[in-house]
Amino acid sequence: MGNKWMRGWPPLAVIALFAAVWEAAAHLFGIQPYILPSPSAIVREAMQPNVWPRLEMHTIATVRRTLTGLALGVLAGMLLAAAIHLTPGARRAAAPMLVLSQSVPYIVLVPLLLIWLGFGEEPKIVLIMLVCFFPVTVAMLTGLRETDPALRGYLAMIGADRWTVFTHLELPNAVPYLFSGFRVAAAYSVTTTVAAEWFGGGSGLGYYIKLSYSGFETARVFAGTIIIIAFSMLMFGLAALAERLVVRWKPKAERRSGDGAGA
Repeated sequence: MGNKWMRGWPPLAVIALFAAVWEAAAHLFGIQPYILPSPSAIVREAMQPNVWPRLEMHTIATVRRTLTGLALGVLAGMLLAAAIHLTPGARRAAAPMLVLSQSVPYIVLVPLLLIWLGFGEEPKIVLIMLVCFFPVTVAMLTGLRETDPALRGYLAMIGADRWTVFTHLELPNAVPYLFSGFRVAAAYSVTTTVAAEWFGGGSGLGYYIKLSYSGFETARVFAGTIIIIAFSMLMFGLAALAERLVVRWKPKAERRSGDGAGA
């Protein structure tokens, strides 16, 4: 517990110092609230009876969309990686399409998805899936390939078929890599959801920030932004926690190395 506290307090101290400097600068330099409200002004505005219920409603909408799109994206990424790995020649054939899927700017995809799928939930969920499936697919493909040659040779020696090798050697080996991709996807899913809500939607934090920006309600824009940042950090932290709970066989030194690479 002591070591965890020692690792955790420096970031909290930096955040507190930043907020204190921000608060002092806003008062000392007389910055107008519509340009840069102080942290205390943001909190007061967010707690207003006519603001907090709306913030809560839009936050719930964003959380629901993020979790749905993330779950579908991770599932699609896992299935696609397994299909590519098990199909001879598919890895080389699918590589250009995987790169192409991430080369198209999402600001271009949003209007196309709105045209094809309408203004409901479908275009937002599809966009989140497109962002989340790529890191999961690439990470899992790497894990499926980076297996111990000695263990692979042993399974071949005892006559194991392709499916046995996949389920007993390759898939377990890919789990730590899968969680590395999952952490990246979890962090990206939040910002993608907000972007989708900004461009088309009637609910969510992206939509709320867009309305507040149009009305020059800067404190409300900051309130929504702070919630987005906190939610994104929470998603990344939960993904890292899930990895520690599931991947019990991964050495601690390797796990720390993987965390550094994922971050």
